Amino acid sequence: MAKVSSASIVTALTTAALAAVGVLAWQASAAPDHAGSAPRPSASASRHSAPPGPSAAQKKALALPAASGTGKRVVYSPGRHRVWLVAADGTVARTYAVAPGTVSPVAGTYKVTGHSALITGSDGVPVNHIVYFAVFQSVSIAFDAASDGSFPTPDPAKRTGAIREHVADAGAMWSFAPVGTKVVVVA
Repeated sequence: MAKVSSASIVTALTTAALAAVGVLAWQASAAPDHAGSAPRPSASASRHSAPPGPSAAQKKALALPAASGTGKRVVYSPGRHRVWLVAADGTVARTYAVAPGTVSPVAGTYKVTGHSALITGSDGVPVNHIVYFAVFQSVSIAFDAASDGSFPTPDPAKRTGAIREHVADAGAMWSFAPVGTKVVVVA
């Protein structure tokens, strides 16, 4: 009978383990995702094990303003520093905080008039994903993101209509709001 070295046994076991992990990983990647199939906590689980949901004040702040129109639209509230991307059926597809510029449009309904991929804003900040929708007091009003990923507060000494978004939000706005999309500005 041939002698088997311990190194051969370890190599064989390691190879078998790696093959098993590979098969399991392949099965997991090929399996469809099933929402709601995750195990639920038992009845004895602590009430505080899940993070708390938003407070009533947070829910109110995130809620779509009541008088914001119908159909597909972008809703912008300079007072609440917030944008809502609203689908045609009236559901909020996305909402996020913004930093309004020093010049804000009056409440009303506008339309997206153009896009620019990359420019330097009127405040000197390089920006991208610019979505224009109004001119107010001779200042272009647009949603955009600082190219360096920062979320700067506008300099109050400069007149700018830039409504600054985080980079991911600016990309979402760019995709959601082609030219002609309704923009509703509320208080």
